[in-house]
Amino acid sequence: MKNTPEYRGRIATKYVAKGREEGRAEQAARAVSTVLTARGLELSAAQRARLAACTDLDQLDAWLEQAVTATSTDELFG
Repeated sequence: MKNTPEYRGRIATKYVAKGREEGRAEQAARAVSTVLTARGLELSAAQRARLAACTDLDQLDAWLEQAVTATSTDELFG
């Protein structure tokens, strides 16, 4: 296994990027939940788990846009 500063730097960069991506997904999921809560729509345990497990930023963005006008959480996650 390589143990050069360049190799360690590439590995560190990879993990930092992954951490940022995970952070963005967590933040987007919180935004969806916040919008739904503010609108008086409650997530079921299964929906909350699905939202928390999602790492697809495009899907999270779509849910966020839909959360603004959805009449139920079933409509959003249906």
